[in-house]
Amino acid sequence: MKQRLRKKIEQAMDACFGSGTLNSGIVPEIVLEVPNHSDHGDFATNAAMAMARAEKKAPRQIAQALIDALGDGDGLWDKVEIAGPGFINFFLSPRCWYGVLDDVARAGRDYGRSTLGNGKRVQVEFVSANPTGPLHIGHGRGAATGDAVAAVLEWAGYSVDREYYINDAGNQMDTLGRSLFLRYRESFGEAVDFPDNCYQGDYIRDIAREVAQRDGRRYLDVPEDQAVAFFARFGGERILAGIEEDLQSFGVYFNKWYSEQSLYDRGDVQRGIDLLKERKLTYEKDGALWFRTTDYGDDKDRVLVRSNGATTYFASDVAYHKEKFERGYDLAIDVWGADHHGYVPRMKAVLAGLGRNPEDLQIILVQLVNLLRGGNPVAMSTRSGEFVTLREVIDEVGRDACRFFFLMRRSDSQLDFDLDLAKQQSNDNPVYYVQYAHARVCSINRNAAEQGIVAPDLGKVDFNCLQLEEELALAKYLARFPETVAGAARDFAPHRVVFYLQELASQFHSYYNRHRVVSEDENVTRARLYLVNCIRTVLANALGLLGVSAPESM
Repeated sequence: MKQRLRKKIEQAMDACFGSGTLNSGIVPEIVLEVPNHSDHGDFATNAAMAMARAEKKAPRQIAQALIDALGDGDGLWDKVEIAGPGFINFFLSPRCWYGVLDDVARAGRDYGRSTLGNGKRVQVEFVSANPTGPLHIGHGRGAATGDAVAAVLEWAGYSVDREYYINDAGNQMDTLGRSLFLRYRESFGEAVDFPDNCYQGDYIRDIAREVAQRDGRRYLDVPEDQAVAFFARFGGERILAGIEEDLQSFGVYFNKWYSEQSLYDRGDVQRGIDLLKERKLTYEKDGALWFRTTDYGDDKDRVLVRSNGATTYFASDVAYHKEKFERGYDLAIDVWGADHHGYVPRMKAVLAGLGRNPEDLQIILVQLVNLLRGGNPVAMSTRSGEFVTLREVIDEVGRDACRFFFLMRRSDSQLDFDLDLAKQQSNDNPVYYVQYAHARVCSINRNAAEQGIVAPDLGKVDFNCLQLEEELALAKYLARFPETVAGAARDFAPHRVVFYLQELASQFHSYYNRHRVVSEDENVTRARLYLVNCIRTVLANALGLLGVSAPESM
């Protein structure tokens, strides 16, 4: 709708320049906004005010010239008026708004897609939890966020890859191997001193017991460093397989699982360090090698190689992000826990140091989840240490509720997740409320079919039968869906799709409760069936973007 209006305004400007009514030839960016009050129209533009300086005329005078050149708009609007200092307000015709229903019916499952991204290649890297323990609910929120960001970007015309970075190098893997080896020794009755810095969860005992049952006492008879290396590798693989299984149950799949260790095996970490040296962005101090991240706005320089010769995690981050762009991505998006906010400046510095625009890397921070039951903080028994696993929450409330609740707020704001509410089959449960709107339309279709009535095909509906204000409001709201998806993609904000769904469901339920869709008037019935089925299509498309199902019955 905005594109059609912009084109009309541009044509009016060209006509004014051609007739000499306007003289500058300067066409400003045409901004169209939805006024706060409906009596100010459906859309408003400040184009006349934006042209005032170049034209050296009063904005209202320019606005009048543009209105005169606009003509009747070919039925696009009922009226156009000047407001305030020079705003142009457009009151679109009902016929125009109901034409949106044909757009929905024509596009079907693709309604809401756009070409905003123009095929730009984007990599979204998310979850990336260490393979040292099962996923917790914080990882779950990051998984839902990353997956939904990728989905809205795809719908906005970007070419998107989802990637999981496996942190399988460094001290945490040695700690995992040592933890498993100690529990393995315990399984044979040996008394061991289990350090506090080892992994404490019962999953460690389970994996160690599995090895003991399979291989017996074999690893008691090899050098300890070999045993620890084996357990680190075996445990990492077993835990990663569990992580992948949990994510698949959550509806999250990746195009690539990328090993941090592979960066070392290929020599990429050293090549990244060498490149920074060549660009004179490093220096030695206290026996360590430092990257001058303060040159690019970081609060302090960062160590790449410690004084003992060991590389830091930051060194592998440099190599990994260097390699991302070598694969041809135009934009890289990292989804991190909010506790990593201090890493953002240094990673932006990495891109600048590598000769890239720092804006080619976008960081999405995900805040903590407060788990509640009936409004009270919950303490769930868990087999994985002192946190609640994602698997436990999925098993209790289901995938749909889990994903929907994780996406209900901006990712960088704290989230209260009430388990009891997520399980309720009532209008108080937001995911149930939205899904029930879709199921309700399916039920209407079944009831209509029993009476021999089906929704009309595209182009075979009489929109004059839709006379209610609620029907026009619903058509207008359906028109906003493509822009909602584009905005969610542009700002990496999938929660906007959730907000849209809740409002659409609310408008539909209110309409349904006040008016009969299937009535004695066949023409009205057919028109209303067309409307509600367009609502069903948009509900299903929006839920699909969130990875949430659209049930046909509930």
